Amino acid sequence: MNGAESLVHTLLASGVDTCFANPGTSEMHFVAALDRVPGMRCVLGLFEGVVTGAADGYARMAGKPAATLLHCGPGLANALANLHNGRRANTMMVNCVGDQATYHRPLDAPLTADTEGFARGVSGWVRTATHAEHVGADAAVAVQAAQTSPGQIATLILPSDTCWNPGGVVAKPLPVPPAPQATPHAIQTAARILRSGEKVLLVLGNGALRAGALADAHRIAAATGADMLAQGSNGRIERGIGRHPINRVPYPVDQAVERLKGVRHVILIGAIKPVIFFAYPGKPGSPVPADANVHVMTRPEHDQASALAALAEELGAAPVPAPDYGARPDPAKGAVSSEAFAQSLTALLPENAIVADESVTFGRAIYPNTHGAARHDWLSVTGGAIGGGIPLATGAAVAAPGRRVVNLQADGSAMYTIQGLWTQAREKLDVTTVIFSNRKYAILLHELANVGANPGRTALDMLDLGSPDLDFVKMAAGMGVEGARATTMEQFNDLFTQSTTRSGPFVIELMI
Repeated sequence: MNGAESLVHTLLASGVDTCFANPGTSEMHFVAALDRVPGMRCVLGLFEGVVTGAADGYARMAGKPAATLLHCGPGLANALANLHNGRRANTMMVNCVGDQATYHRPLDAPLTADTEGFARGVSGWVRTATHAEHVGADAAVAVQAAQTSPGQIATLILPSDTCWNPGGVVAKPLPVPPAPQATPHAIQTAARILRSGEKVLLVLGNGALRAGALADAHRIAAATGADMLAQGSNGRIERGIGRHPINRVPYPVDQAVERLKGVRHVILIGAIKPVIFFAYPGKPGSPVPADANVHVMTRPEHDQASALAALAEELGAAPVPAPDYGARPDPAKGAVSSEAFAQSLTALLPENAIVADESVTFGRAIYPNTHGAARHDWLSVTGGAIGGGIPLATGAAVAAPGRRVVNLQADGSAMYTIQGLWTQAREKLDVTTVIFSNRKYAILLHELANVGANPGRTALDMLDLGSPDLDFVKMAAGMGVEGARATTMEQFNDLFTQSTTRSGPFVIELMI
């Protein structure tokens, strides 16, 4: 057995049975091992950012890590943006990065790079294998590290000789440490603050955004009068009819400051202190009032569900039924707008769908106006690195066959990882991609005003995606995905309904 075969055997034994890959020469023995060791599903991506973004979406829905296969330092560098997003989502992932043979690296061949340096900024755990007989044990530790709460990216760098040399040893799976529990003192302190009569805001993140935990959060809010919000961007929120809704900290600085105005206490439950995405002249870096007290009940790595249940019991909070949204609305008609789109999505979203959201500027009204849609999971691009939406949707569809994935996708961001459509076609994934085509980097036009810049023609040209216009229907067709263009809500409604009742991927270019 060589090192590559011991790697595949160990990953499978540890429960990692899916690999998103863009291999090169250094990884050929891993690729060959996939033929000799059955059980690993390997999904090819045409760009490393698609590979890591898909592994991110997969883990969020599967509840376990996928592996990635990347080629040397430059391949890892291509993957970094969506590794950054995955790190911000506390995603479980095992990166397998091929590299120069141990004895070849000192020769400084063209692909030689600071692979470990690239990896450290986006990984919670990094190791470079040194001998074939150690590869299996290294892989077992990588899987254990990836699954350590709240989840992290583990990067195992594999010089090619550690893969082709004989002597590989399959390692047994290692136990995953349980998520730590909130201390009784933290629970009692939160209860005391909630009973104080002062204005309290609960900020929820990570496992606190699952349906059961949200139900307990609503018990707490109803019993104490506290307000609650989710972090601005989240790995996964369970929402829709029959579940308890939660809104998010607004993205625009002025809206966020106004939303938190008057708050005296912020209790963090699986979340970090809210922060504004960017610094703006004369504006605060956090929407939390300067005189408010911030309390940490649980950190992201804690068991959020048990902590919220314990807090609800400490307060004697009675269960609260989920809101009754009444009948689903009719799909919107007429001109396309963010509000009209939210109405149609609420009306037409299939039961148990998954929404991968990279709608950016156009999406301002979509999330807050779709609480009454059918039950679904909502995945955000958590790190702000654009190009996450198409890969997230791809990986989620691999993890959850039988569930329709709906990708809400800004056009400029789509161009970063458009190759993911090819993977959707190759794997016959049930993904509906809605491209919001305004042919500009609209969010940056807003940011020009926010930072007080005074743009001229040259600056505005840098934010315009016209001349020539992008044609997403033709691009999709070139990668094997059917698509069509809609200019009215009626056209969108028809195309969306058709796409969700058929198998395979479909692209709707919605002109806005």
